Parts: sequence; structure tokens; C-alpha cells
Amino acid sequence: MILRTFLSALVLVFGVVLPAQAIEVQRVVSPGGIEAWLVEDHSNPVISFDLSFRGGSALNPQGKEGLANMVAGLIDEGAGDLDSQAFQGVLDDRSISLRFTASQDSFGGELFTLSENRALAFKLLRLALTQPRFDSEPVERIRAQISAGLARSAENPDSIAGRTLRSLFFPDHPYGRPGEGTLDSVAAITVADMRGFVARRFARDTLVVGVVGDIAPEDLASLLDETFLDLPATAQTTAVAETDPQGDGALVVVERDVPQSVVAFGHAGIKRDDRDYYAAYVVNYILGGGGFSSRLYEEVREKRGLAYSVYSYLNPLDRSALVLGGVATQNGRVATSLDLIRQEWRRMAEEGPSESELENAKTFLTGSFPLRFSSSSRISGMLVGMQLQRLGIDYLDRRNSLIEAVTLEDARRAAKRLYDPDKLTVVIVGRPDGIVSNREMPKS
Repeated sequence: MILRTFLSALVLVFGVVLPAQAIEVQRVVSPGGIEAWLVEDHSNPVISFDLSFRGGSALNPQGKEGLANMVAGLIDEGAGDLDSQAFQGVLDDRSISLRFTASQDSFGGELFTLSENRALAFKLLRLALTQPRFDSEPVERIRAQISAGLARSAENPDSIAGRTLRSLFFPDHPYGRPGEGTLDSVAAITVADMRGFVARRFARDTLVVGVVGDIAPEDLASLLDETFLDLPATAQTTAVAETDPQGDGALVVVERDVPQSVVAFGHAGIKRDDRDYYAAYVVNYILGGGGFSSRLYEEVREKRGLAYSVYSYLNPLDRSALVLGGVATQNGRVATSLDLIRQEWRRMAEEGPSESELENAKTFLTGSFPLRFSSSSRISGMLVGMQLQRLGIDYLDRRNSLIEAVTLEDARRAAKRLYDPDKLTVVIVGRPDGIVSNREMPKS
């Protein structure tokens, strides 16, 4: 806790808001052929280092859901000659932050260190990726922590709604399985499973790296080879299949004795590389992504006071795409809230945004973009995201022009493509008045 507090203070001290145009991204390629994108900044003695391997929890074997998540929780719990206590002790003593996470489409790591400790920090990162120990004590401790979290989420209305909606969208696809696992699948994961995961999944051909801070390109190049050349050249994985979301028009009520129902909804969306993506992004801001200024907020919250919050967002995946949303309201107000959401969904599809709505959205989305560069760790994370999404190394310079280029015709075309109230898939967790399921509860 002391380490996390100290590093949070560092981020606040060293974080500055910079315009995207002031950030120069350099491509660094090591002698061994490992590439990283670097924002060099010697104004503060810190380095923020983000990495990701393409392919995430969607690649977990059936029956071993949660494998990627469990590996993420364990590879910094002892590696090489250092057991869990020794490894974590070195991190704490040198104020090094190292953590790993697994998402559906990637497995990521974040390293934050003072420049003076960089050699040790990168050594620890290399050990975690190439020589994790998976000793019995940390394995069972992390397994127990994950299981406790799963038990809590099994009763959490938001978690139930999300899992159920995912199962409706992807009933026969890895995206429909719980990436965090189930109590049974987490109990079934063995040390051999985790060692196999590391051996097959951590490889140089799926690796992307983003770095910000007090390090020169030539020094970074040397560290890249020292850290990653021991990894296999290629990963041993199979691609996740492309898929279209299912469940058009499904409505499932998951009965729980709660005074306020949680509602999750959505349908097929637009992928990140679609020509209409930026138009769809702007349109979604107008409909439900713009907080207090969105149409959904205005109609559901502001005018009628039916819910505290209501929202929508785009969720492009590597092999599919969704547009999602949510609202939470009293059981007696769910039907009215859903009717209004469907009405706004339809109005946006049929009419699109107004000229003033479009211009206001573009002004906000371009003007607020620099706020994303408030710390070195946020920027290094963006550099990784840009590579994962294949946006190009000059994306930070181009991004606002892509938003500004959206015309009213583009926005209305994207809205017509994106929104279809008749295909909205809806999950309600609670006891909503006057609403019954039209589909059976899917297996999660």
C-alpha cells in the first residue's frame, strides 16, 4: 500500500497535460529486432513502460476459463531465484511498480520505475515473463482471492447483467465465456496449465511496447533485447474466429430481490477499422456517451428523473464489435426508461444528429483530447493501444483531424448503420414491474 501511494504521488507530481502535437513518438528497434514506441522525456527521473501480447482471455481453453487472469496475478509472485516474498520485497524497496492484466484480446503489463532503478526493474520484468515460479503458496493464495472475487460478483447485479449479456451475444464463441473464470474453472487450473500458457503465449511476434520517460533510444534498444530476447520468436496460438453478435431483440430478466434494477443493453456495433468508426464515435457521444450533454441523459435523467445515470458506448473487439449501454432505476420505472431509450435509439437512427449537436460534440471531443496525456503512464498505455489497434505511429497528430472531418452526412449515415432499436438485446437484473423474459436464461 505504501508503494502504491508513493507511486501515485509520483504520477501526480510528474503528470502534465500536453497537447498531442507536442508529443513526439519515436520508433525504436533493438539490434535483436524488437520494436517499441518511445516518447522521450528527461524532465523527470521516471520511466513508464507498457507492454502487451496480442491474444487474451478469449484464447483460454474451454473448461479453463480464468487462466490468463490467474497467470496475470501470479507471474510477479516470485520468479527466478526470488520467491514471492523476496520478489515483492525488491519491488517495494526500490519503489518499482509492476502489474499484469488480461483482457479479452490481449495480455498486458505495466512497469513504472525511477530511472536510477531501471536496470533492476527490467531484470525483474524479464524474470516475471520468462521464469515465473508458480510456487504453491502464492498459487493457492491468488486462487483464493480470485475465487472470493467471483463469489462476490456472482451476486453483484452489474456483473450478472454483463455476464448474461455476453452469453446472449456470443453463445458459441470464446467471447461469450467469462474471461475471469468461474469457481469450477479456476479450481481446475493447474501449475502445468500456467506454465504452458507462459511458454505458448509470451512471444516476440505478438509483443507491442510503449515507453515514456527518462531514457534515450539507444539505452531503450539495449534494454529491449535484455528483457525480451529470451522469449520465443513466435507464439503457439490459434486465432479467435470472427463472429457477429447474436440475440437480436432478446430480453432476459434475471430475478433478484433488489429495489433497483440494473439494465444492460446493446447489439452489433462498428469495428475500429471501419470507415464509419469516427462518425459512429461522434454520434455515440451525442446519443449516450457525452454524460450530462447526451440525449439519453437529457430524456431519462434530466427531464423525468427516472435514473441517476444512463449511457452508451462503442465496444470494438478484435473479432467482433458491439454498441452497449446501461441504466439503473427503480423496478417500477424500468419499462418507462427502456421505452425512452428505444425511442432515442430509433430517433438517432432515423434522423441522425443535428448540425449543432455535431459541432458541439466535435468541439468537445477534440478539445478534451489533451486531457488524456495527464501522466506518463497514460501516454505509454496509449502507445500500446495505438499499436494493438494498428492506428499508425502518427495517430496522435491525426486523431483530432479525423474527428473534425466528420460531416453531417457521415454522422447520419453512421447513425443509420449503427442503431436499430428492434435488435436491442436487453438484460435486466431485478424484479422490474410488468416485464417478462422472451428468451431463456443463457448458460454462463
